[in-house]
Amino acid sequence: MESVIKQDVIVKRSRLIQGDCLEVMDELIREGIKVDLTVTSPPYDNLRTYKGSLVWNESIWKQVIEKLYDITARGGVVVWVVGDATVKGSETGTSFKQALYFKECGFNLHDTMIYEKLNYPPLTHNRYEQCFEYMFILSKGKPSAFTPIKVKTKHEGRVRSGTFYHNSAQSKPTKANNNKCANKLKIKENIFRFVVGGKKQGHPAPFPEQLANDHIISWSNEGDTVFDPFMGSGTTGKMALLNHREFIGIEKIDEYFEIAKNRIENTGGV
Repeated sequence: MESVIKQDVIVKRSRLIQGDCLEVMDELIREGIKVDLTVTSPPYDNLRTYKGSLVWNESIWKQVIEKLYDITARGGVVVWVVGDATVKGSETGTSFKQALYFKECGFNLHDTMIYEKLNYPPLTHNRYEQCFEYMFILSKGKPSAFTPIKVKTKHEGRVRSGTFYHNSAQSKPTKANNNKCANKLKIKENIFRFVVGGKKQGHPAPFPEQLANDHIISWSNEGDTVFDPFMGSGTTGKMALLNHREFIGIEKIDEYFEIAKNRIENTGGV
């Protein structure tokens, strides 16, 4: 039987595999591979054909989700960054169908997050500008890792009294808050905002490095294995290495595979 894998190389702490993601994931499952975190962006409906190599429909994405469940370790997380095409004035809703199918397969829909594009391209149409994509956080049981990104609080060091905050020196203790001051930091909201575009690394649809970075540090620990079955130009792999994780990536297209391999080879660290 002919191998489904065209290339299978180790680059630093990464295993990079060229082939069809469904066939390669079957191989990984047979090997007993388990991953702690997947950060990926699948094809969006029929918006791109990726050099004519793409067959992407409901049957395919359902198989991808089923195999992701098999390959994900207990307590592992899948970050699924996705958007919808608009056909004849109506959004397809495929992203929601996918999120619900993850649940059917046994995942928890742990969080529905938004990826907001701060520099979205203006279009001419009869609706508000589309400036975001969904980031569904799917967990296999309770997430084993969560290191939240934190931001400064607006009312640091001030005391809440009713619906207002006061300087602690001017506030009197109350039974409701026991004179408790607002913390310096709070967990960031579930909307991530990034400037998009810039250097595309030879791929038509890369997501921002910071997006991959923030999910990797949020949902995994150092030494964990991060996975991307649609590796593209290797953004997830690069940020996994920089954050001291192992990485497994799958890419079908020759050109993109070589771009990802070279990019990861030139990533700092060992």
